[in-house]
Amino acid sequence: MVLLGLLLVLIAAAAVIEVSVNDTANTLPITVLDRTFNFSPFELFMAGVVTTAVFVAGLLLITGGMRRSAVKRRKLREARLAERDRVSRLEAEKRDLERRLETSSTAAHPKVDRDRDGVDDRTEARTEAKTEDRAAAKAEDRAAARTEDRVEGPTAPHDRVSVPAQQSSPDRLVAGGRHSADERRA
Repeated sequence: MVLLGLLLVLIAAAAVIEVSVNDTANTLPITVLDRTFNFSPFELFMAGVVTTAVFVAGLLLITGGMRRSAVKRRKLREARLAERDRVSRLEAEKRDLERRLETSSTAAHPKVDRDRDGVDDRTEARTEAKTEDRAAAKAEDRAAARTEDRVEGPTAPHDRVSVPAQQSSPDRLVAGGRHSADERRA
């Protein structure tokens, strides 16, 4: 569009120069592309009007094309800036959330890893303590069962509850059921 406008402006300028150079009284011969035209003053005036119209059309095409491309560049620049702002806001929010998570987890439960095995020593200690507690509870249960077996004398049937020896966790079923067969196979 801009190139077409420039071409039309150049053609109009060349026509104006040609008309102003060739000045005769009644008819004016004008040569365009090796052709000679004789114009009366009225025809010459009309040629000037046409030349002016072509010149104005060329200017309108130039300014319109420049305006359109400027608007397109401005919108593209605004879209890039908006995207950059959005990304920077998201990154700032991410850093803030990471910082908050790090400070809250570090302040509330600082990691203790003295043996440097990648596992918090307190977690290891809790697991070991639970295992020891379970073993101690089992030993106490066995000792209580042995003591009850030694006691002589009449006992009521409701005083004594027998727990199967194969039970390893309190979550397993004591009496039959559909899950007890599955657990025996495992």
